[in-house]
Amino acid sequence: MRLREVNSTDIPGAIRLGCRTMENAFDADDNDVPFFDVVACSEASMAFSPQYSEAHVPGRHLNAMLNAEEASAIDLDEEAIEKHTRAAFLSYSGPVALPLNRAAQGGEPVNFAPHNLREGFHALYALAKYRDSAQARSIAEASIAAIFEYWTPEDGWNFDRLEDEFDLKCRRDDFIRGIARAIGPLVKYYRATGHGPALELATVLKDCAIEEFFGQDGRYDGERFGHHTHSTTCVMSSLAQLADLTSDSALMDRVKTFYDNGLWDIRDAFGWVIESSRGNADPDRGEVNNSGDILETALILGRWGHTECFDDAERILRGHILPSQLRDVSFIRQPPNPENVDGRRDVADRLRGAFGFPAPYGHEPLGAARIKFNMDIVGGAVGSLCEALREAVTLDDTGHRVNLLFDHGGPEISVQSPYAHPALRVMVKEPAPLYVRIPRWVDRDALTIDGVHWEGRYSNGYAFIAEPPVSRWLSFSFPMAESEVVLGHRTREIRARLRGDEVIAMDSFGSDLTFFDPFE
Repeated sequence: MRLREVNSTDIPGAIRLGCRTMENAFDADDNDVPFFDVVACSEASMAFSPQYSEAHVPGRHLNAMLNAEEASAIDLDEEAIEKHTRAAFLSYSGPVALPLNRAAQGGEPVNFAPHNLREGFHALYALAKYRDSAQARSIAEASIAAIFEYWTPEDGWNFDRLEDEFDLKCRRDDFIRGIARAIGPLVKYYRATGHGPALELATVLKDCAIEEFFGQDGRYDGERFGHHTHSTTCVMSSLAQLADLTSDSALMDRVKTFYDNGLWDIRDAFGWVIESSRGNADPDRGEVNNSGDILETALILGRWGHTECFDDAERILRGHILPSQLRDVSFIRQPPNPENVDGRRDVADRLRGAFGFPAPYGHEPLGAARIKFNMDIVGGAVGSLCEALREAVTLDDTGHRVNLLFDHGGPEISVQSPYAHPALRVMVKEPAPLYVRIPRWVDRDALTIDGVHWEGRYSNGYAFIAEPPVSRWLSFSFPMAESEVVLGHRTREIRARLRGDEVIAMDSFGSDLTFFDPFE
């Protein structure tokens, strides 16, 4: 079954739809704590998790939704924000300022996994920045102090002490799967509040990460990093965020080295990432928020002058992240629900807009027993789409920059994408030099620009126009080249045909729920 509705062009629309999903994520049978586990097949259901429901999901969703409110000016359901906020604060209502989860619905938060520190700080940062929450700031700063009390870079966590003093049940996550993931939201929290200990903790964690994991050779070792690939990709993007904040070129070089080398052990050319790097893992099962981490890293590297990373970002968006959003929900069947359990009510409609664990070619990896769209992943993907929206077109001291070729309308500049219009068109509204990224697949000899005299001048991959006319369309015309790529996956090669950076056909090996036409 080829899905009826697939999107590869509309970032704001994907953000709006994803926010709607997050506004419908709550379990009415559990005081509106959000669901975590989601299965979308014949017995479709949404369920509680004793590790992730309140300690994990609210942070992903608050980060995504409140960023979306700013980045795309959408109107949020404030009641949904309040529900996520209550769930996040529930997670921090235990005896120590760490994100805890209930072992069972109706119980007290007692389960601690360092893995959830990232999501806890995402909730607190977002509430502090976008809702000026004094409670969030107080909890965040108490949490940073608690981490310095119970964790050291030399010895790691004192789990025995946490369990003895607070009667917690601790999951002993290793460094990359655990506390290292928190670097990114600590950077965001520092940017929002200026709280020095947040930057201190991020820096201490960074030192551990580059000393033991992100080395000068840029290698990836699943045994050393841990096989949960999302933890690796989110630590990579976290290090990029810290390097960007602190203007640390040596750290950014480490990120770029890993991006160019070890990352390719777990990703493909469209930014699809295997969910687990274990040797026996499903070779076609991905996880979309991993792709979002690569996208966010690419955007930062592009801003630092690595223009080829903007090419990578555009291909990731058009080739995987946007097409993999769940829009056609016709395959999800309403399960029997004689007890009227909320986790079985209106599952298909509530899931429209979610992201999950797809193969490169579709929602159903070959041999998959279940199709899943866990609720945390929609938050991760939407948060990354917000960063793409912010970076697509920018204005700084050097002028306007068109970094990604998506439609854009704003007070300073408008852009019409060549994927949705006969040509790439740009209208400058605020006088300033203009830089337009010309993708690597464009034949520059065939490029013409109508509406201005252009000397054929380029600057680091951008067509450069020193004095573009104001309030007049410039038309950048070039053939939308078709090409073929072969994705080398563990057990098969997957052929894809592209028009520019947009996939128009891909091998799917007879699988169901595919994004693209078959490769012929």
